[in-house]
Amino acid sequence: MYTMPEVLLSAENVTKQYSNHLALDGISISVKEQRIFGLLGPNGAGKTSLIRIINQITAPDSGKILFEGHALHPNDVEKMGYLPEERGLYKKMKVGEQSLYLAQLKGLSRSDALERLKYWFEKFEIQSWWNKKIEELSKGMQQKIQFITTVLHKPKLLIFDEPFTGFDPINTELIKREILELKEKGTTIIFSTHNMESVEELCDDIALINNSKVILYGSMQDVKKSFRTSTYEIVFKGELEGFNQHLNGSELVSNEEVDGLITAKVKLGTNGESLNQLLTKILPIVEIQSCNELIPKMREIFINAVGDSSINATEDE
Repeated sequence: MYTMPEVLLSAENVTKQYSNHLALDGISISVKEQRIFGLLGPNGAGKTSLIRIINQITAPDSGKILFEGHALHPNDVEKMGYLPEERGLYKKMKVGEQSLYLAQLKGLSRSDALERLKYWFEKFEIQSWWNKKIEELSKGMQQKIQFITTVLHKPKLLIFDEPFTGFDPINTELIKREILELKEKGTTIIFSTHNMESVEELCDDIALINNSKVILYGSMQDVKKSFRTSTYEIVFKGELEGFNQHLNGSELVSNEEVDGLITAKVKLGTNGESLNQLLTKILPIVEIQSCNELIPKMREIFINAVGDSSINATEDE
């Protein structure tokens, strides 16, 4: 029997002001257990401010954060893992030495840390890096080390801020697979990125923040449905002219013919005609091969919601 996931973390009416800049204006969201929650928005929207409050780097001016049903407590940070956008490793330290040090800071004994590091280094096939200095590694290699040290203590909540920065496409796919595997094993993940393709692939739920407020919030499926435009892609054999004449109130947005097949994008009219009614009219004159609704991608929704001018805004801190 299916049971609804419990809420692991929630923000309730969180506000944060920096001097004369309102970074967060009454933000309220809930992050459910064992789901990937996309925290989205243009630069300067307030995402980083919220993440820092969750990690107790800063505190809200008003409102509260609840974790596992109680007000956020200093000890809760032990159940979290945070990979910030601003990476930070000690350049002169050796990889193994630094990995052990960071693992022990998170409460692992030396023996447990060694065991878990052995597992991850073998999984990523990076055993030969153990005695290298951090400064000898490429940016992408350093990213792998920081990813490992973020997840090593098996936190209940992982927060990734632009986790794919510095990775080539192959390693980006590797980290995506690891994030999905962590979710399957029970970890809850907050994922902040500007990469809308990654959002499409990974996220179950999203909150889109713009100008310090939540402007879109819900499951990925529900958010995408709310931006439906009643546009369909119909592939058929036959004459385009006859097809077009039978559209009546619907609009032929575009068409393309390849190898005798015409692909037409059709937007249903405002006269209330359903897709079934449209198809019933055109079936006698063309041979339909397929018909699919065109649901907007997250990139389109992002731009539609925040506007082109917001995409190049400055950072919030």
